[in-house]
Amino acid sequence: MGSRRYDSRTTVFSPEGRLYQVEYALEAISHAGMSLGILANDGVVLAAERKVTSKLLEQQAEKIYRINDGTVCSVAGYQSDASILIDYLREQGQSYLRTYGTEMPVENLVRRVCDLKQGYTQHGGLRPFGVSLVYAGYDESRGFQLYQSNPSGNYGGWKATSVGSNNATAQTLLKQEYKDDLSLNDACNIAIKVLSKTLDATSLRSDRLEFATVRLKDDGSPVISIFSADEVESLLKANDLAAKPEEEDD
Repeated sequence: MGSRRYDSRTTVFSPEGRLYQVEYALEAISHAGMSLGILANDGVVLAAERKVTSKLLEQQAEKIYRINDGTVCSVAGYQSDASILIDYLREQGQSYLRTYGTEMPVENLVRRVCDLKQGYTQHGGLRPFGVSLVYAGYDESRGFQLYQSNPSGNYGGWKATSVGSNNATAQTLLKQEYKDDLSLNDACNIAIKVLSKTLDATSLRSDRLEFATVRLKDDGSPVISIFSADEVESLLKANDLAAKPEEEDD
């Protein structure tokens, strides 16, 4: 029996115990631009591929978003769905800060948005959010953390993870390159190398990539750095991956 009878509603299980709408959302994400994260001893790095680039387009955040002073996330999937979840995360973080006078722990923030996403798989008239998120953050109780969540509302902690197009290749490369004693600089270099082998492009350009790191300042508080185009270009040059002038698109 095909899926036709069971894929019109998110609340109907197929005889095999599958929720087709959730699987369709995951399939949509598998065609989105790559997002990945790597946990290091002294920080966390997020890296992502921009799918839409044009010289006429004003450069702005498309894949990586600051949530609060200790958490940043990268998205893969429908941008409109991601915007709703980013706004929700920021509201939850600010509400917690206003109530308790401190930043919301990273995992609590992830769990809160995953509860929302799970609800969209359980009620009629709704569809799952077509977006996966990779979260990087720091809090005093658990230090540096890296999480990933999907449209079902599931989430997990990772040392290195990826989501989006060519995900299987990226996961293989991360398994080969990851070590437990990585520095943040090493993690950034691994991230750019993985992207260089998974992007559907002949060369890497700074306007097609977004990077962000979470690290600690001298006073022990976390600081989020979202890379400028020049900083991404410097990272590309340091790894001999910068596009040559003749390779630049018109």
